[in-house]
Amino acid sequence: MDFAFERARHDRAGNLRPRDDLWKTPDTRVLVLGGEHVATIDGPALRWTTVDEAPDGEWILLGDQNGRRHAAVALQRVPRELSPVSIRVLAPLLDPDELSLAIHAVGLARWLQSHTYCSRCGEYLYSAQAGHLRVCPSCGTEHYPRTDPAVIMLVTDEDDRCLLARNPNWPEGRFSTLAGFVEPGETLEDAVRREVAEEVGITVGDATYLGSQPWPFPQSLMLGFRAVAESTDFTLDDKEIAEARWFTREELVQAIEDETVALPPAKVSISRWLVEQWYGGDLPGTWS
Repeated sequence: MDFAFERARHDRAGNLRPRDDLWKTPDTRVLVLGGEHVATIDGPALRWTTVDEAPDGEWILLGDQNGRRHAAVALQRVPRELSPVSIRVLAPLLDPDELSLAIHAVGLARWLQSHTYCSRCGEYLYSAQAGHLRVCPSCGTEHYPRTDPAVIMLVTDEDDRCLLARNPNWPEGRFSTLAGFVEPGETLEDAVRREVAEEVGITVGDATYLGSQPWPFPQSLMLGFRAVAESTDFTLDDKEIAEARWFTREELVQAIEDETVALPPAKVSISRWLVEQWYGGDLPGTWS
Protein backbone atom coordinates (compact mmCIF):
# COMPACT_ATOMS: atom_id res chain seq x y z
CA MET A 1 0.00 0.00 0.00
CA ASP A 2 1.02 3.60 -0.58
CA PHE A 3 -1.47 6.10 0.79
CA ALA A 4 -1.77 8.40 3.78
CA PHE A 5 -2.69 6.96 7.17
CA GLU A 6 -2.00 3.35 6.17
CA ARG A 7 1.00 2.71 8.41
CA ALA A 8 1.90 3.76 11.94
CA ARG A 9 5.46 5.06 11.98
CA HIS A 10 5.86 5.67 15.70
CA ASP A 11 5.95 3.63 18.90
CA ARG A 12 2.90 4.68 20.93
CA ALA A 13 4.73 3.99 24.22
CA GLY A 14 1.57 2.90 25.99
CA ASN A 15 3.53 1.89 29.08
CA LEU A 16 4.36 5.57 29.72
CA ARG A 17 0.78 6.85 29.71
CA PRO A 18 0.10 6.52 33.47
CA ARG A 19 3.11 8.73 34.38
CA ASP A 20 3.33 12.13 32.75
CA ASP A 21 6.66 12.78 34.46
CA LEU A 22 8.15 10.23 32.06
CA TRP A 23 6.96 11.97 28.91
CA LYS A 24 6.41 15.64 29.78
CA THR A 25 10.12 16.33 29.60
CA PRO A 26 12.19 19.26 28.25
CA ASP A 27 13.08 17.46 25.02
CA THR A 28 9.52 16.30 24.22
CA ARG A 29 8.14 17.72 20.96
CA VAL A 30 4.58 19.01 21.33
CA LEU A 31 1.98 19.50 18.57
CA VAL A 32 -0.86 21.98 19.13
CA LEU A 33 -4.16 21.07 17.49
CA GLY A 34 -7.90 21.60 17.65
CA GLY A 35 -10.24 19.04 16.13
CA GLU A 36 -8.82 18.17 12.71
CA HIS A 37 -6.73 21.36 12.48
CA VAL A 38 -3.04 21.27 13.38
CA ALA A 39 -0.45 24.00 13.89
CA THR A 40 1.90 24.33 10.91
CA ILE A 41 4.93 26.13 9.55
CA ASP A 42 5.90 26.86 5.96
CA GLY A 43 6.91 23.81 4.00
CA PRO A 44 4.32 22.74 4.84
CA ALA A 45 5.20 20.88 8.02
CA LEU A 46 3.89 20.44 11.53
CA ARG A 47 4.75 23.18 14.00
CA TRP A 48 6.36 21.61 17.07
CA THR A 49 6.81 23.38 20.38
CA THR A 50 8.05 22.40 23.86
CA VAL A 51 6.26 21.30 27.01
CA ASP A 52 6.99 24.65 28.67
CA GLU A 53 5.83 26.71 25.69
CA ALA A 54 2.68 24.70 24.93
CA PRO A 55 -0.68 26.34 25.72
CA ASP A 56 -3.06 24.94 28.32
CA GLY A 57 -5.21 22.14 26.95
CA GLU A 58 -5.75 18.40 27.06
CA TRP A 59 -2.49 16.51 26.85
CA ILE A 60 -1.99 13.47 24.63
CA LEU A 61 1.06 11.23 24.58
CA LEU A 62 1.77 10.24 20.98
CA GLY A 63 4.89 8.18 21.65
CA ASP A 64 8.43 7.83 20.36
CA GLN A 65 9.79 8.37 16.87
CA ASN A 66 13.36 8.69 15.64
CA GLY A 67 14.72 8.86 19.17
CA ARG A 68 12.40 11.69 20.28
CA ARG A 69 9.29 11.69 22.45
CA HIS A 70 6.18 13.33 21.00
CA ALA A 71 3.01 14.67 22.59
CA ALA A 72 0.09 16.90 21.64
CA VAL A 73 -2.10 19.51 23.30
CA ALA A 74 -5.73 19.53 22.17
CA LEU A 75 -7.53 22.89 22.18
CA GLN A 76 -11.02 23.83 21.08
CA ARG A 77 -9.41 25.88 18.31
CA VAL A 78 -5.84 26.45 17.17
CA PRO A 79 -4.84 30.13 17.43
CA ARG A 80 -4.58 31.84 14.05
CA GLU A 81 -0.96 32.83 14.66
CA LEU A 82 -0.04 29.11 14.67
CA SER A 83 -1.28 28.74 11.06
CA PRO A 84 -3.89 25.98 11.58
CA VAL A 85 -4.52 23.71 8.60
CA SER A 86 -6.96 20.82 8.29
CA ILE A 87 -5.24 17.45 8.22
CA ARG A 88 -7.44 16.59 5.21
CA VAL A 89 -5.60 19.28 3.25
CA LEU A 90 -2.20 18.66 4.81
CA ALA A 91 -2.11 14.86 4.58
CA PRO A 92 -0.76 14.45 1.02
CA LEU A 93 1.92 17.08 1.68
CA LEU A 94 3.35 15.83 4.97
CA ASP A 95 6.35 13.65 5.58
CA PRO A 96 5.03 10.11 6.37
CA ASP A 97 6.62 10.14 9.84
CA GLU A 98 4.91 13.41 10.77
CA LEU A 99 1.63 12.28 9.25
CA SER A 100 1.59 9.18 11.45
CA LEU A 101 1.87 11.37 14.56
CA ALA A 102 -0.69 13.89 13.30
CA ILE A 103 -3.34 11.26 12.57
CA HIS A 104 -2.91 9.76 16.05
CA ALA A 105 -3.29 13.22 17.57
CA VAL A 106 -6.28 14.26 15.46
CA GLY A 107 -8.16 11.03 16.12
CA LEU A 108 -7.81 11.40 19.88
CA ALA A 109 -8.42 15.15 19.92
CA ARG A 110 -11.73 14.77 18.11
CA TRP A 111 -12.78 12.01 20.51
CA LEU A 112 -11.81 14.08 23.55
CA GLN A 113 -13.82 17.03 22.24
CA SER A 114 -16.95 14.94 21.68
CA HIS A 115 -16.79 12.93 24.93
CA THR A 116 -16.86 15.41 27.79
CA TYR A 117 -19.76 14.06 29.88
CA CYS A 118 -20.49 10.60 31.27
CA SER A 119 -23.15 8.75 29.27
CA ARG A 120 -24.29 6.96 32.44
CA CYS A 121 -24.70 9.78 34.95
CA GLY A 122 -23.99 13.03 33.11
CA GLU A 123 -20.98 14.03 35.21
CA TYR A 124 -18.08 15.91 33.61
CA LEU A 125 -15.30 13.47 32.67
CA TYR A 126 -11.62 13.86 33.36
CA SER A 127 -8.81 12.67 31.12
CA ALA A 128 -6.47 9.82 32.07
CA GLN A 129 -3.85 7.59 30.44
CA ALA A 130 -2.33 10.55 28.60
CA GLY A 131 -5.52 11.34 26.71
CA HIS A 132 -6.41 7.75 25.86
CA LEU A 133 -9.11 7.35 28.53
CA ARG A 134 -11.97 9.35 30.04
CA VAL A 135 -13.05 8.58 33.62
CA CYS A 136 -16.19 9.64 35.47
CA PRO A 137 -15.40 10.96 38.99
CA SER A 138 -18.96 10.24 40.10
CA CYS A 139 -19.81 6.69 39.00
CA GLY A 140 -16.31 5.53 38.03
CA THR A 141 -17.23 4.54 34.48
CA GLU A 142 -14.27 4.37 32.11
CA HIS A 143 -14.77 5.62 28.57
CA TYR A 144 -12.33 4.47 25.87
CA PRO A 145 -11.73 6.00 22.43
CA ARG A 146 -14.27 4.86 19.89
CA THR A 147 -13.46 3.43 16.48
CA ASP A 148 -16.23 2.85 13.93
CA PRO A 149 -15.49 0.08 11.39
CA ALA A 150 -16.58 0.85 7.86
CA VAL A 151 -16.20 -1.21 4.70
CA ILE A 152 -15.13 0.45 1.47
CA MET A 153 -15.19 -1.64 -1.68
CA LEU A 154 -14.35 -1.63 -5.33
CA VAL A 155 -16.96 -3.76 -7.09
CA THR A 156 -16.07 -5.43 -10.39
CA ASP A 157 -18.21 -7.47 -12.78
CA GLU A 158 -17.48 -10.54 -14.90
CA ASP A 159 -15.96 -8.32 -17.60
CA ASP A 160 -13.64 -6.73 -15.00
CA ARG A 161 -15.35 -3.38 -15.21
CA CYS A 162 -15.31 -1.36 -12.00
CA LEU A 163 -18.27 0.30 -10.35
CA LEU A 164 -17.98 3.94 -9.24
CA ALA A 165 -20.71 6.14 -7.84
CA ARG A 166 -21.50 9.75 -6.94
CA ASN A 167 -23.06 10.98 -3.71
CA PRO A 168 -25.98 13.44 -4.12
CA ASN A 169 -24.03 16.08 -2.18
CA TRP A 170 -21.06 15.93 -4.55
CA PRO A 171 -20.69 18.03 -7.69
CA GLU A 172 -21.15 16.50 -11.12
CA GLY A 173 -18.25 14.27 -12.11
CA ARG A 174 -16.96 13.46 -8.62
CA PHE A 175 -16.91 9.66 -8.29
CA SER A 176 -15.66 7.19 -5.71
CA THR A 177 -16.10 3.63 -4.51
CA LEU A 178 -19.02 2.52 -2.35
CA ALA A 179 -18.67 2.47 1.43
CA GLY A 180 -20.70 2.06 4.59
CA PHE A 181 -20.56 1.28 8.29
CA VAL A 182 -20.52 -2.24 9.69
CA GLU A 183 -23.61 -3.05 11.75
CA PRO A 184 -23.69 -4.99 15.07
CA GLY A 185 -23.49 -8.77 14.63
CA GLU A 186 -22.37 -8.44 11.01
CA THR A 187 -19.25 -9.85 9.36
CA LEU A 188 -17.20 -7.52 7.20
CA GLU A 189 -18.05 -9.53 4.09
CA ASP A 190 -21.77 -9.35 4.85
CA ALA A 191 -21.45 -5.60 5.37
CA VAL A 192 -19.93 -5.32 1.89
CA ARG A 193 -22.81 -7.27 0.36
CA ARG A 194 -25.49 -5.37 2.27
CA GLU A 195 -24.09 -1.91 1.50
CA VAL A 196 -23.74 -2.63 -2.22
CA ALA A 197 -27.26 -4.05 -2.38
CA GLU A 198 -28.72 -1.11 -0.44
CA GLU A 199 -26.96 1.62 -2.36
CA VAL A 200 -27.03 0.40 -5.97
CA GLY A 201 -29.14 -2.79 -5.97
CA ILE A 202 -26.27 -5.03 -7.08
CA THR A 203 -25.83 -8.57 -5.74
CA VAL A 204 -22.27 -9.32 -4.63
CA GLY A 205 -20.69 -12.75 -4.21
CA ASP A 206 -17.03 -12.98 -3.22
CA ALA A 207 -15.56 -10.17 -1.14
CA THR A 208 -11.79 -10.13 -0.58
CA TYR A 209 -10.12 -8.01 2.11
CA LEU A 210 -7.20 -5.92 0.81
CA GLY A 211 -6.17 -3.55 3.59
CA SER A 212 -7.24 -0.89 6.08
CA GLN A 213 -6.86 2.81 6.73
CA PRO A 214 -7.63 4.88 9.83
CA TRP A 215 -9.87 7.78 8.89
CA PRO A 216 -10.23 10.22 11.81
CA PHE A 217 -13.23 12.11 10.39
CA PRO A 218 -14.36 11.61 13.00
CA GLN A 219 -13.32 8.10 14.09
CA SER A 220 -13.56 5.48 11.36
CA LEU A 221 -11.40 2.53 10.39
CA MET A 222 -11.83 1.96 6.67
CA LEU A 223 -11.59 -1.71 5.69
CA GLY A 224 -10.88 -2.07 1.99
CA PHE A 225 -12.38 -4.86 -0.13
CA ARG A 226 -12.56 -6.04 -3.70
CA ALA A 227 -16.02 -7.46 -4.40
CA VAL A 228 -17.36 -9.43 -7.36
CA ALA A 229 -20.81 -8.52 -8.70
CA GLU A 230 -23.29 -11.23 -9.63
CA SER A 231 -25.63 -8.73 -11.29
CA THR A 232 -25.05 -5.46 -13.14
CA ASP A 233 -28.36 -3.56 -13.36
CA PHE A 234 -28.64 -0.65 -10.92
CA THR A 235 -31.46 0.22 -8.55
CA LEU A 236 -30.18 3.34 -6.81
CA ASP A 237 -30.97 4.57 -3.32
CA ASP A 238 -31.34 8.20 -4.35
CA LYS A 239 -30.72 9.43 -0.81
CA GLU A 240 -27.24 7.90 -0.93
CA ILE A 241 -26.35 7.65 -4.62
CA ALA A 242 -27.07 10.17 -7.37
CA GLU A 243 -25.31 8.27 -10.14
CA ALA A 244 -23.51 4.94 -10.63
CA ARG A 245 -21.54 3.74 -13.64
CA TRP A 246 -19.53 0.77 -14.82
CA PHE A 247 -16.11 1.60 -16.30
CA THR A 248 -13.59 -0.34 -18.31
CA ARG A 249 -10.01 0.79 -17.78
CA GLU A 250 -10.04 2.60 -21.10
CA GLU A 251 -13.37 4.29 -20.37
CA LEU A 252 -12.20 5.49 -16.96
CA VAL A 253 -8.98 7.02 -18.30
CA GLN A 254 -10.90 8.71 -21.12
CA ALA A 255 -13.48 10.12 -18.69
CA ILE A 256 -10.73 11.50 -16.44
CA GLU A 257 -8.93 13.08 -19.40
CA ASP A 258 -12.24 14.56 -20.62
CA GLU A 259 -12.76 15.93 -17.09
CA THR A 260 -16.15 14.26 -16.79
CA VAL A 261 -14.89 12.07 -13.92
CA ALA A 262 -12.66 13.01 -10.98
CA LEU A 263 -11.36 10.49 -8.44
CA PRO A 264 -10.45 11.00 -4.75
CA PRO A 265 -7.02 12.53 -4.03
CA ALA A 266 -4.00 10.31 -4.63
CA LYS A 267 -2.15 9.00 -1.56
CA VAL A 268 -4.89 10.19 0.82
CA SER A 269 -7.87 7.91 0.37
CA ILE A 270 -7.95 4.13 0.33
CA SER A 271 -10.72 4.57 -2.25
CA ARG A 272 -8.21 5.92 -4.78
CA TRP A 273 -5.82 3.08 -3.94
CA LEU A 274 -8.54 0.47 -4.56
CA VAL A 275 -9.27 1.94 -7.98
CA GLU A 276 -5.61 2.17 -8.97
CA GLN A 277 -4.96 -1.36 -7.72
CA TRP A 278 -7.67 -2.56 -10.11
CA TYR A 279 -6.38 -0.33 -12.90
CA GLY A 280 -2.80 -1.56 -12.49
CA GLY A 281 -1.05 1.77 -11.98
CA ASP A 282 -1.40 5.47 -11.24
CA LEU A 283 -4.34 7.37 -12.67
CA PRO A 284 -4.38 11.09 -13.53
CA GLY A 285 -6.65 13.70 -12.03
CA THR A 286 -8.18 14.26 -8.63
CA TRP A 287 -10.99 16.07 -6.87
CA SER A 288 -10.57 19.83 -6.71
